[in-house]
Amino acid sequence: MVPLITGSVDSVTGPVWPSVAGVFRYDRAVLDRYAAVRAGIVHASGLTNDPTPPALLQRYRTTQEEVALRLAATPPAEFPSIAAWRRAFAGFGAKPTQYRSAAEALLRRLAKHGDIPSINTLVDIGNLVSIRYALPVAVVDLAGIDGEITVRFATGAERFTDLGSSEAVAPEPGEVVFVDRSGVACARRWCWRQSAQSATRATTTDALVVVEGLHEDADRDVAAAREEIVALLAEFRPGATTSLVSAGPPSPPVRADRED
Repeated sequence: MVPLITGSVDSVTGPVWPSVAGVFRYDRAVLDRYAAVRAGIVHASGLTNDPTPPALLQRYRTTQEEVALRLAATPPAEFPSIAAWRRAFAGFGAKPTQYRSAAEALLRRLAKHGDIPSINTLVDIGNLVSIRYALPVAVVDLAGIDGEITVRFATGAERFTDLGSSEAVAPEPGEVVFVDRSGVACARRWCWRQSAQSATRATTTDALVVVEGLHEDADRDVAAAREEIVALLAEFRPGATTSLVSAGPPSPPVRADRED
């Protein structure tokens, strides 16, 4: 039995969806502009993040082979889920052929090079699900996050440190960011790139996995992707505890419930 985490209702703005017990929320302004957004959020604790075990690595390679066959017939930009993210990026001023969603970047790499290298268990689980459903999947190490993550429009005062860099830069005002209580952006241009602080590593024990969609069938696809994330964690990290929020629309708030 995996407990669902309730959504919340703000007394002034109304439903704030989803809100994960002080860990993750969408700002109302983002929901107003991108009302089609759907998210599936998994909080996993008690993790270990060793190199990817052979059985998972084989599953990952098989998935890559299956997706590569789809890509031979249909380029990533023609996938409805990818096209929706391109429109969203253009909407906040990010040129979609210059800045690509994480899902599109993975699919393009697979189409060009024929494979995606293994990183570690958590990243590989996220990438496996991302390419299967053509949806961005962020795996965030909560040890690098100060308080709640809010998905909101950047003011330009936030700080972002890219992977492999020690220098912090400011996001462009108006782009969508994941930002913590200290004003540190853990993701830029919504689902373009995560920060160095938020990336999983060998020491990761507590992580938030966020899968999002904006396309017409996002309800179905995000829910399926979230369920596969939970199943993969249960199979390959059975000692971890997972809690989740139902994929669904921004309003009404998520109903408290339990599910098998």
